[in-house]
Amino acid sequence: MSDPTSSTRPSASRGWVWSASSPRVLVIAVLGLILDQASKLWVLFGLDLGELGRIALLPVLDIVLVWNRGISYGLFQQDSDLGRWALAIFTIGASIGIWVWSVRSRDPLVLVSLALILGGAIGNGIDRFVHGAVVDFVHFHVGSFSWYVFNLADVWIVAGVLGLLYDSLKRGPNSAAK
Repeated sequence: MSDPTSSTRPSASRGWVWSASSPRVLVIAVLGLILDQASKLWVLFGLDLGELGRIALLPVLDIVLVWNRGISYGLFQQDSDLGRWALAIFTIGASIGIWVWSVRSRDPLVLVSLALILGGAIGNGIDRFVHGAVVDFVHFHVGSFSWYVFNLADVWIVAGVLGLLYDSLKRGPNSAAK
């Protein structure tokens, strides 16, 4: 006869706030956050791009200052305080959800991917709280083709999403949720 008080749920040992993998996720997210914020401070105050304008690094790559009041690719531009704070609050909620997902996950690729997304989301979220907009400054272009202007936080987010996509394709459509 089995003991009715014992728990046999497979995820009973995984918490909602902290797990054995949380220190690794935290370190990766914080390193990404520090690199992102340091690069933005350098662009704003070291280079003073507001005064200099565009700096051509390569024929296809410029450093420019763009204040992004929207989300990825400049979508949903928010010029009002309500929109600004709505995006900031959404960032907090999304970051909490990503953290909980990382706590519940065991897969190393998923953990690193979520850590990158988390570091990027928090980096852009800090910009929204401090500046009212995200500091974007890397502009890739070829001929008349112009890619959007982005920052290191965007790079971390895209790399994390690519990692999650790779994981889902490699293991099946439900693997990233595990």
